[in-house]
Amino acid sequence: MTSQPAGPDSRTRASSNPDGRPVAVVTGGTRGIGLAVARDLADTHHLVIGGRSRDSVAEVVASLPSAQGLVADLADCSDDGSLATALDALVPRLPRVDVLVHSAGVLRNGTVADSPAADWADSMTVNVVAVAVVTRALLPALRAAHGLVITVNSGSGLTATPASGAYCASKFALRALSDSLRQEEREHGVRVTSLHPGRVDTDMQHELVEFEGAEYDAGSYLEVASVVRAARLAIDAGPDASVDMISVRPRGWRPDTT
Repeated sequence: MTSQPAGPDSRTRASSNPDGRPVAVVTGGTRGIGLAVARDLADTHHLVIGGRSRDSVAEVVASLPSAQGLVADLADCSDDGSLATALDALVPRLPRVDVLVHSAGVLRNGTVADSPAADWADSMTVNVVAVAVVTRALLPALRAAHGLVITVNSGSGLTATPASGAYCASKFALRALSDSLRQEEREHGVRVTSLHPGRVDTDMQHELVEFEGAEYDAGSYLEVASVVRAARLAIDAGPDASVDMISVRPRGWRPDTT
């Protein structure tokens, strides 16, 4: 994947940021929860929209008043891979980052008995390792702003379920990463929120329900807007407060579902 900015004018807007807006970086910002969070912040923040598809990133960037793109494949996060190259181009142009939202992720379904090693590797790489790589690159800018990191986790990061071992394991690991980061960065003024939505009405949910062979009922799941409001609780908290974890479930949530 290329690492150049998405959209013809994104480099200019990124370097000037004429309104001096606070900066929010959103991975997985072209769909689902990430896109909704980006749109919610668009009136007040300069956005960095992360995504794997150049066209999708460019489309979102063009729709926002102040934005630029971060085009990279999070599965390619080796020291010389797509993600590292993209971050090397981005980081010098971001002296401060006020909000970093990790919303990108992959869902690999299957039992432990049936899941190939590649599913485990993909889940851990995208859902955990890439989060660490992006956060590490942006830590100086986050520290400069006394910023906030939000890791969009899952109910599966609190309660494991059958036939999704790789996904659940990655989300438990993401929770541990978030907890460690929070303790490490407290002295630098960086806050970390682990956000655990239950099942949300998104494209990923459609894929999961299709895998389960069930009938899709949007009314059984959280609206994306409800997850955005939960994220806003952390974003809008005063400088004296750290919202460490938020768990939000559909109203009809049952303990045997995530």
